[in-house]
Amino acid sequence: MFTSRKVGRDDSWEGVIVNKSRGVLDGSNMYHFIEVRLADGESVKIRISRRLWKSVAVGERIVKRPGADPEKG
Repeated sequence: MFTSRKVGRDDSWEGVIVNKSRGVLDGSNMYHFIEVRLADGESVKIRISRRLWKSVAVGERIVKRPGADPEKG
């Protein structure tokens, strides 16, 4: 099971992308998501920017440091 959330500014985590998806959840805006398997085995579904979504692929590492946006790691 996984949880879905928007990335918080002070969050810190790293993991491997296991899935990418996108959708029009509110009828007018496109949202981009990745599912990340963290080091402890937990999976989280996270909303990210379109630019980052287009630059990452399944199997790549991604890192989120406190005060920064998620980035390829």
